[in-house]
Amino acid sequence: MKAAQTLILEPGRTAKNYWRDLFHYRELFLILAWRDVIVRYKQTSAGAAWALIQPMMSILIMTLIFGGLAGLPSEHNAPYAIMVCAATLPWQFFANALSLSSQSVVSNASLISKIYFPRMIVPASSIVVSLVDFMVACSILAGLMVWYHFWPTWRLLVLPALVILAIAAALGPGLILTALTVRYRDFRMIIPFIVQFGLYVCPVAYSSTYLHDKLAAKLGTDLGEKLFLLYSLNPMVGVIDGFRWAILGGSGTFYWPGFVLSVCLTLVLLVTGILYFRKTERAFADVI
Repeated sequence: MKAAQTLILEPGRTAKNYWRDLFHYRELFLILAWRDVIVRYKQTSAGAAWALIQPMMSILIMTLIFGGLAGLPSEHNAPYAIMVCAATLPWQFFANALSLSSQSVVSNASLISKIYFPRMIVPASSIVVSLVDFMVACSILAGLMVWYHFWPTWRLLVLPALVILAIAAALGPGLILTALTVRYRDFRMIIPFIVQFGLYVCPVAYSSTYLHDKLAAKLGTDLGEKLFLLYSLNPMVGVIDGFRWAILGGSGTFYWPGFVLSVCLTLVLLVTGILYFRKTERAFADVI
């Protein structure tokens, strides 16, 4: 005879085992991620080409307008198109991940309201789609390097760590916006504005070095330094500068104070996002 099994009902037991449940439900994470990837590409006639068209058009427009007409300088003696591409790839990943993760819980309302699982799996799995787009779009960078005969250095080995930093930069705000979108559906209208505005306040079409030097020249070294540190509070500044440092190589260096400040804020937003999401997810099934 089989041994009798005891069912224990204990208040707060789910909260205690939350992080262990995340590991136990890892297959659900993979299933949701794979489903989102299939849905994104299966019904499109161009398939994975859509992951190339958007960054290619952004790179082309920025290169012609900011590099050609405005005459903004490149960085580390690299071709302007490659400098823009090195920033466009992480920015597009961040923008797509933020948009998809913020809508993920609402899009899976039927699943959320029926069964228990750690809800954090849903926005986390949606980021995988953006990561796949990012990996596909990296072929643009490879093509530009071959076209310009511009070869990377050993710094490219640091790129996987910077990809993890980009994921953290997207996941923290993504969790906050996900929780807010569930309760306040108006945030669906705000997120595209945040993404559009963020493109211009991040060093995508221009380099951080150029902005730093301009601020110092116009406002003085001390005030320019302070304003640039304030600018570096943007988490994507550190991510983009890191990508450029790794991809462009050369004699260029980080502006370490700004990079460290940007990374610290990324970690703060990540922890804040996890805590806020954990606090609000218990009511998702009722609110949604």
